[in-house]
This record gives sequence, structure tokens and C-alpha cells, in this order.
Amino acid sequence: MDKLVIEGGNPLAGVVKVSGAKNSVLPILAATILAEGPVRLSNVPDLRDVATMFALLKEMGSSIASLGNYEYVIDSSSISACTARYDLVKTMRASFLVLGPLLAKYGNAEVSLPGGCAIGARPVNLHIKGLESMGATIQVESGYVKAKAPHGLRGAEIILEIASVGATENLIMAAVLAKGKTIIHNAAAEPEILDLITCLVRMGAKINFLGTSVVEIDGVDKLEPVSHRIIGDRIEAGTFLIAGAAVGGKIEVQGFDPNHLTIVLEKLRLSGAKLRISKSGVELEMDRSRPEPVDFETGVYPGFPTDMQAQYLVLNCVAKGKSIIQERIFENRFLHVQELSRLGAHIELRGNSTAVVTGVEKLTGAQVMATDLRASSSLVIAALLARGKTVIDRIYHIDRGYEALERKIRALGGVVERVS
Repeated sequence: MDKLVIEGGNPLAGVVKVSGAKNSVLPILAATILAEGPVRLSNVPDLRDVATMFALLKEMGSSIASLGNYEYVIDSSSISACTARYDLVKTMRASFLVLGPLLAKYGNAEVSLPGGCAIGARPVNLHIKGLESMGATIQVESGYVKAKAPHGLRGAEIILEIASVGATENLIMAAVLAKGKTIIHNAAAEPEILDLITCLVRMGAKINFLGTSVVEIDGVDKLEPVSHRIIGDRIEAGTFLIAGAAVGGKIEVQGFDPNHLTIVLEKLRLSGAKLRISKSGVELEMDRSRPEPVDFETGVYPGFPTDMQAQYLVLNCVAKGKSIIQERIFENRFLHVQELSRLGAHIELRGNSTAVVTGVEKLTGAQVMATDLRASSSLVIAALLARGKTVIDRIYHIDRGYEALERKIRALGGVVERVS
């Protein structure tokens, strides 16, 4: 099993370009099921999760051709099997997003209950209730969601109990081919959802975002082939910016829209970073003194992203004082705290939703274990600023969401090596 060996204490400097957004490409790959022909996607990141989604689509009958330079043509118009097996869905929660498109286009779907990172309960009941309100008949048995709509889905008014990203995406994709109008209240509004909507509209879907949390969809008879470029990954961008702030130095992160990361950039300024923001990137400069402590709580977009909580917590670990971090999205997303403590961080957990961090002057290298995708990247940041050598085990989590992370770190001056 691969590990990362990182020698900490070196400032970062240079330019890094982020890859296409993991949380955008996965639902858009699911959306190719809806098109009546080949969909051409560019800026597709080379990630384990993308490979998993490719494998799932191929198993159902899609053809996928690589054009090189992160560009692919996916033709899902000849799907012959509407089943997503446990073996594939168990490793990646986003695989569940094929449910809505399969049901909308083919009238039936059999999709395994999802897996993914162990960061708390993320029930699929919102997906199921929404699809049932659109006329689907659904049973959950033997670990599978078995859904049927032999006469097609029909438009409905749906109120989500929480602003779930996955449920919003699944229901939008189901609604684009439904008969009549669908209105989704309390919809999530992450940039990745807007990227999915942009792609679907280019296919011919009729979708309007009303305000910040209401989506209105008028069903159409069919969707056409399209070319679409995946947006840059704001979470990867934020990870590198936090690493630059933690370790010190001057880095420029390119290839994403800074407007997608506004609250994180505001917090970085409070921590003491100097920022220069352009249309497609951010330049960050941080001296070698310790950052200021910054309180924050995670929330639905445009709030502080839960996918950035672990990384920013590391920055507070070496801050000049105490900070309070509150996790409002997932109830089990402080698994990285125990591993950071092995490096010398002082963190007190209060229940499973609050972490009180008392900054220390330095962290010290140790052997640690990644527990989920974003916790993995937080350990990388901690290792880069720790004195001495850190070995990070179970880095397959990193490969799910970060493309060529060690190569990009080395280009910035970090000392990191992948070993088996």
C-alpha cells in the first residue's frame, strides 16, 4: 500500500494549476446518461473517483474514448443495463447519482446503496422521497434501491429537509426529462451544481435558479449531445492556499474562479495572508511568523465549505492563540484530530461538532494514517509545516480527489515522495 513521506519545514514558492473539479465532473458524467449521443468533456481530472465512474458507465453500456489532454467523449445513448453494482458504488458515494438519470430516461434503475468516506450519516432518503413525489415506485431491499417509473416521471414540487448537494443533483437530473414542471425548494447552490446545470442547459434542458435556493425545471422530451469544460476545483485550490499560508512563502494558485472560494479567502486574510486576486487565480504571500487564530463554522454554500474544514484546522494548529471550529454539515468529521495530535497539535473535541484548537509553536513529524479524503490533505499540510519526517499511510483517499498531489507539491519546493 502506497505511503507519502514528507520532510517538513520548507517554505513553498511558485505557481500551481488546479485540476478540474471532482465534485463537478462526477455528476456531469452521470448526466451523460441523459443525452441522445456523445458528450465531449474537457478538463476532466485524473482521479480514482473518475476512473470508478468511468467503470460504472462502461458496465452499463456507455462507450468512453480519451482524446488526450484531459478530454473525453462519453456516449451513453446505448446503455443496456440500468444496474449500478455494489462493488463499484461502495467505494464512491457519487455513483448513486446515476439513479435519477437512469430512472428519467429508461424508467427503471437498480442502484446499490452508496459508500465513500466515513464522515457520518449521509442518508439517501431525500433522493428517494423526491423521486417518489415525481411518480417513481421505489423499494430498498438487499442493499439496493430498486426504482421504476414505466410511464415516465412527472413534475412535482419538492421541499428538501436539508440543502443536500447529492439530492439536489439527482433530482435536477431526474426532472429534466419529466413531464411538466418541477420546483425544488431548499436546493443546494454550490458552484459544482451550477456547473451541472450549465451543462444540462447546453443539452437543451430548461432550468432556472430562482433566488439562491429554489430550482425550477420544465421537462423536455430529449437532451442533445454537447461539449462542456469542467470548472476548476475550488477545494484543491483552497488546499494549496492554506498550505502556503501554513508553511510560509509565496505561491500562486491558478485555474479556478476565486468567487467560488470567497469565505475561505476572507478567513485567510484574517489569518495574516496577503492576497492578490485575479479572474482565474489567487496569489498568496505569508511570512514565516505564526498565523492569527480564526474561528469558523461550516455551512451550506456560500458558507465555509465542510470540505475545507480539516485543512483550515491545521492552519489554526500553529496559530498564536485559541480558535473554535464548528462542523455543521457532518457529525463525524473530526477523524483527523487524533492523527494531528500525533504531530503535536493541541485540539480539544467538545462532542462531535466542535473543536477547540490551541496553537503551538511547532508540529513534529510522526507516522499518521489518513481516514478520509479531506482529512488526508490536512495531514499533508501538517506534514509540510512539521519539523522532521512524516509518513502518511492509506493515501488511496488522496488519490480519490487530488490529481498528482505530490508532483504539484514538489514543483512548489516541498519535499515529498510516494513509496510502496
